[in-house]
Amino acid sequence: MSTATETKTALRGGEFLIKDSTWEDIYIPEEITEEQKMMRDMTKDFIRTEIDPNLDKLDHDPMLGIDILNKAGELGLLGLHIPQEFGGEGKDLTTFSFVTEVLGWGHGVSVAIGAHTGIGTCPIIYYGTDEQRKKYLPKLATGELKAAYCLTEPWSGSDALGAKTKAELSADGTHYVLNGQKMWITNAGFADVFVVFAKIDGDKFTGFIVEKGFEGVSTGAEEKKMGIKSSSTRQVFFNNVKVPVENLLGEIGKGHKIAFQILNIGRYKLCNGVLGGAKRALNQAVKYANERQQFKTPIAQFGAIKHKLGEMAIRTWTAESASYRVCDWINQEEHKLKAAGKTMTEYLTGGAEEYQIECALLKVLGSEVLDFVVDEALQIHGGYGFSEEYPMARAYRDSRINRIFEGTNEINRMLSIDALLKFAMKGKIDLMTPGMNIQKELMSVPDFSSPDADDIFGAERKVLKNAKKAFLLVAGGAVQKLMMQLEKEQEILMHAADVLIDIFAMESALLRAEKLVNLHGLEASQIYVDMVKCFFFDALDRINTNGKQGLAAFASGDELRLMMMGLKRFTKYEMINTRDIRRAVADKMIAENGYCFWD
Repeated sequence: MSTATETKTALRGGEFLIKDSTWEDIYIPEEITEEQKMMRDMTKDFIRTEIDPNLDKLDHDPMLGIDILNKAGELGLLGLHIPQEFGGEGKDLTTFSFVTEVLGWGHGVSVAIGAHTGIGTCPIIYYGTDEQRKKYLPKLATGELKAAYCLTEPWSGSDALGAKTKAELSADGTHYVLNGQKMWITNAGFADVFVVFAKIDGDKFTGFIVEKGFEGVSTGAEEKKMGIKSSSTRQVFFNNVKVPVENLLGEIGKGHKIAFQILNIGRYKLCNGVLGGAKRALNQAVKYANERQQFKTPIAQFGAIKHKLGEMAIRTWTAESASYRVCDWINQEEHKLKAAGKTMTEYLTGGAEEYQIECALLKVLGSEVLDFVVDEALQIHGGYGFSEEYPMARAYRDSRINRIFEGTNEINRMLSIDALLKFAMKGKIDLMTPGMNIQKELMSVPDFSSPDADDIFGAERKVLKNAKKAFLLVAGGAVQKLMMQLEKEQEILMHAADVLIDIFAMESALLRAEKLVNLHGLEASQIYVDMVKCFFFDALDRINTNGKQGLAAFASGDELRLMMMGLKRFTKYEMINTRDIRRAVADKMIAENGYCFWD
């Protein structure tokens, strides 16, 4: 980790809602090191030479992914995050993230690589014994072994603990007999090692490391999927499979900890990867808009196209700001825990556990930004976008899965609010005090003061504080009114989560722009200042809409009128000419023939 990163002060998980950050404390991707640039460039070359020319072949035969993973292993791309003592490169999460973002260019192949390096390998890194780590990790780092993760079953998706796969200890105590079925398993066609979850004694949800060569392991045919066709996806069957007791992963009955922690970090990594896909789709859209002519004019010159390109870039840049902010927080937490003498399991899982709220928010934010970008990119291509001869059709199909796996976006929205409320109940975050202050504020004279005229972000800082009050107004009111019944009111939870997502994205973008201004000056950074203002303008409208719908679901009469008055007060913002900002953003990309806001 760089010295600059070590001097930053990280908020605790969820604290962004009640505490302010400064630009000095935020990490931005522009702080990339020369070594990290070299690794990104190497990864770009790998995508362009090994994956791009073979996408059609890979879509028709995902088993070709074996060769791709082997070549990725030769380049060291599969072992970046594996500790050096177990055959890996031992790089930090920031370095891993820069590479993962570029791998996000790789369509279904990026899913295969991500499943191997993430949910397939990380459970062994995080929860394996040293003997298990020594046995499997060196070969997983080189690609000699390929990994898969077996959690989902035909009868249990989001309800992971509803799994029916069972494991029974043999009479002599030397092995477990595994029986069951898993589905939607990425890399199942060629995986050598499966991380499998099963119930011991009918209720002890437990993890196991199962090798392909164990008798009784078999796979079904390749699933016929809408997208990510170049990744192998099959059912996996376990018929009286004898799993040695030394292959039990973690503790008996604690498999849920493994599953949930792996999903926490997986959600962050998913956001990181899909942003690479979004940038690539945006690049392709800009190039096509420059080349395609209608009425003897490049369509890039039309206002409707500029609006799309500008909005695509603003959303991508904002989500990226949030993603690398959380990356740095997780990094800092891991280093702090390691320095405190924690075990490898404790310090590697501690970061993602601390920022589980933010990881869930990022998963939703990133996947929905990618969906928006590829949809608009396809639209810019017009009829050609619908043709498989052009890149947008594949990008459109491949994007859709991201809102489903690593926990559906609906589940992640509810998880973020649930975790926030649990943090508050445990005393980890004080939501009560600011919540009570809002009630007092509603009964007082509104603050009509103007921001400091010398502060270019003065209006945004005030708006951001008010947006946080808007969340506490809605969520706090819902908690007081519904109490334990709130968990059943999923619509309210989802409205609250959408407000939280916008707040975190707003703050992250603001701090990134402010840091760029301080590093490079206002003139060089004016485009980023304007992007922030454009995002704020639209986000405040969304917060107001989600807030109104949330309030109307549990309040009525005078109570509702008072809270609506507060919501209106907390979502006011100056008028912004968003048309000119989007045009300026689009014009910059059009002139440079691609996405140019750090790449």
